[in-house]
Amino acid sequence: MDWEKEGREPDYRFSLANERTFLAWMRTALALLAAAVIFHQFAVQVEPRWLRFAVSGIVAVVSAVLAVAAFAHWRGNQIAMRHDRALPRSPLLAGIAAAMLMISALTAILLLLQ
Repeated sequence: MDWEKEGREPDYRFSLANERTFLAWMRTALALLAAAVIFHQFAVQVEPRWLRFAVSGIVAVVSAVLAVAAFAHWRGNQIAMRHDRALPRSPLLAGIAAAMLMISALTAILLLLQ
């Protein structure tokens, strides 16, 4: 990657902190993917059937988007640190909060309908 050769090497502590943040986002994406699979496999009583597929599919897509966005955020932070610039603002926080609100609301509705 060309951007890794630009600027100067940041303090390793900041690079490691950035990596830990990236890994935390990846754990969240993995947990969402596991939730999608579990919901799809064990929510067989949810009717209509398409609703089970829709909910598990939406959660899986949110997981994939989060994984890609986490990498983009990590990369942006690394580039900013290499050039002594301010770290870029991330839409991840608002995005994951909105996704969790949606997932929680869908879950609450499904539980109330049971």
